[in-house]
Amino acid sequence: MFRTSLRSVVAVAFALGLIPATTASAQSTAFVDVTVIPMDRERVVPNQTVVVRDGRIAAIGTVGAVRVPADAVRIDGTGKFLIPGIAEMHGHVFFTQTMPEEVALTFPELYVLSGVTLLRVMSGTPWQFQLREMIARGDLLGPTIYTASPSLNANSVNGADHAISLVKEHHAAGYDLLKIHPGLTRAEYEAVVTTAAELGIRVAGHVPEAVAVRRALEVRQGIDHLDGYYREAGTDDAVMAELAEITRRQGVYNAPTMDLWKTLLGGQAADVLRQRSELRYMPPALVEQWTRQVESRRGQATPQQRAEAEREIAARNRMLKALYDAGAKLILGSDSPQIFSVPGFSLVHELPAMVEAGVPEYGILEAATKNAAEYFDALDEFGTIEVGKRADLLLLDGNPLEDIGNVHRQAGVMVRGRWLDAEEIGRRLDAIATKNGG
Repeated sequence: MFRTSLRSVVAVAFALGLIPATTASAQSTAFVDVTVIPMDRERVVPNQTVVVRDGRIAAIGTVGAVRVPADAVRIDGTGKFLIPGIAEMHGHVFFTQTMPEEVALTFPELYVLSGVTLLRVMSGTPWQFQLREMIARGDLLGPTIYTASPSLNANSVNGADHAISLVKEHHAAGYDLLKIHPGLTRAEYEAVVTTAAELGIRVAGHVPEAVAVRRALEVRQGIDHLDGYYREAGTDDAVMAELAEITRRQGVYNAPTMDLWKTLLGGQAADVLRQRSELRYMPPALVEQWTRQVESRRGQATPQQRAEAEREIAARNRMLKALYDAGAKLILGSDSPQIFSVPGFSLVHELPAMVEAGVPEYGILEAATKNAAEYFDALDEFGTIEVGKRADLLLLDGNPLEDIGNVHRQAGVMVRGRWLDAEEIGRRLDAIATKNGG
């Protein structure tokens, strides 16, 4: 399924009308009289002009103090806020029998059109390398992609020696990190993390039950879904605080995926989830499948199971707050496309879910921008608004530090210097909805 050649991927993309995406223009762009939230620290800087040239931020300064090139496209920033592009640090781009390739090829564009300018794909195949090449060439509109390896799990790993060979194979193939799924034995896990450390490649994902969260923290595995914390701490706030402090001390990054887990645990009803307007970008048959899955889980749950799910949801909120209060590193992730989780638009629900857990707006924005850059040791490249950085920017109609929902009141998105205004975004989204039958 994932042996599709680059030529055939391009052919499908042409057939869908997804090519050409156009590359960054050599012409300059200037955001004039905009309020900048640079994310280097917690501050708001009004009355700024930001000049972009050749895909990079070329100048920043007070209106009148920065010369706007004569050929620049001027974008009126009056009353608007400029923030770095969002990094979705637990997303996917894949295709299956129920999610065919022509649908999956719309995912990179959906990410960008919702403000995601960087994507960490958390379960890789060679197909992601093809997408990355297409995006880099400008054949397909999409975010900058980092990709995890194919999943290391009970089905893909057969003993410690096999684990070592797979780690070496994935590292040589060029994957940016290794993805851990449940089911690894303790010996297999130790073989993975030891070999990864020798090769200098990151490990992230689930925490196998045979390992437990304390060992994962000890070896500095990145943790997704807050996996393992609930098994260790339950509802004990003191243990949560202890684990949060260990997490901070070890420098471990967490991608919590709060909204999806509410759905998976049965905390959100299908009739409510079906009201999400972004479902029009998914095939109706897939939405129906998601509906049946949610209804089945909720319908089959006993009162005792429902009560336990509510306890876990509440504990997850407290664990996330404990991590933030301890100063542990958070990154933003929603695990789309999963049940009722549409690429990019899933963050519309993930951001408020983090607020509900007690993380303040600045902490969420930091997780979505600066922390992602730090994670990849690429703070000189993206994550803040500074001269020389890659021009991945969101222009917002409201201040996200006052209401996190303003992150998705987007007047436009700039990805690697390519500007898409609200009109073009709307036109592209309508085209995707039409192609997918939504």
